[in-house]
Amino acid sequence: MLTGLSAMSISIFLPSLPQMAEYFNVEYSVMQFAVSGYIAMNAVVQFFIGPLSDRFGRRTMMLWSCVVFLLATLGCLLTSNAYLFLFYRTIQAVIVSAGVIARAVVRDIADEHESASMIGYIMMGMSMVPMVAPTVGGFLGEWMGWQSSFVLMLVAGLAITALAFWDMGETAPQSHSSLAAQLKNYPSILKDSRFWAYCLITMFANGSFFIFLSGGPLVGSVVFGLSPSEFGLYFAITPLGYLVGNYLSGRFSKRFGMQKMIAAGIALSLVGLIAILVLGFAHMSTATVFFGLMALVGLGNGLILPNATVGMLMVKPEMVGSASGLGAAIMTGGGAVLSVGAGFAVYEGAGVMPITGLMTATFILVVVLFGWSQKLSSVAK
Repeated sequence: MLTGLSAMSISIFLPSLPQMAEYFNVEYSVMQFAVSGYIAMNAVVQFFIGPLSDRFGRRTMMLWSCVVFLLATLGCLLTSNAYLFLFYRTIQAVIVSAGVIARAVVRDIADEHESASMIGYIMMGMSMVPMVAPTVGGFLGEWMGWQSSFVLMLVAGLAITALAFWDMGETAPQSHSSLAAQLKNYPSILKDSRFWAYCLITMFANGSFFIFLSGGPLVGSVVFGLSPSEFGLYFAITPLGYLVGNYLSGRFSKRFGMQKMIAAGIALSLVGLIAILVLGFAHMSTATVFFGLMALVGLGNGLILPNATVGMLMVKPEMVGSASGLGAAIMTGGGAVLSVGAGFAVYEGAGVMPITGLMTATFILVVVLFGWSQKLSSVAK
């Protein structure tokens, strides 16, 4: 539920971005900061939330994050200034703590093989939200205005905060070290080559999705002429693929191992992206073709991310929260940088080729990094 709230806050308002730019009387590129700024702040939050959860506990930091999220959401609803809105929207990113803490909790209670399976199931549940949220947000935006999406976030946030307060227990090993001491774990983590290999795999694989997340609304409206509600329906196809991929990770990671699952995910993603490029060159690209083949990229990410995340967290138990936060910060920060490129890749007359080419380039880097991770694994054996 907590990770679902984090996922919903990223995507529910996406179909209304053009409408929001018009409401605040700013360019779309300015309002797009509601996505890229949020993602960038994610990186900052995740950098600190891991050590904080190691020091003060998973439950305590989760509850404080929920409270700040609720206040920021209220600010988004009450302001009529575009830049104040973007400020409050950026502060909403504190809810990303849910993902970091959830991964740390799994590693607190499970071994390596079980962790990949459990994280796969968590991400499967998490992926259901962005599959449904843009569709709901699109209809809400058309019927009641863009603010209705933020009202829904506020109501959901209140309910889930209450649930966390009453139901979430503490799983972190007891720590008496200071935050400064926890942050000192970072140099040792950064010296770990396997951490870097898997961390960068997640960064570029997830970064490809961030490019789609940031540029998708403009592709839908400018390239295919979709309304907000139509875009919400088409957009749901990609998270559906991610949902299936996460289910398969939960079901088969323990049997086949994370290396084979990551390899399968990379292959499926490249098949989808190359197919879009080929059909684009043949002038056969439609909304159904583009978003349908993006489902393969979603499926591939559903196989890659849970397994690469477990590889990233193969550190000492007292460093799991720090590794989770640092890895997520690098993954999200890189994704934020890549998502900015979407603004340059989508423009009148561009079609789908530039944004698809950018996503394909990121997956070529994933292939290189996966080869590096395999070499490191063979040396470790």
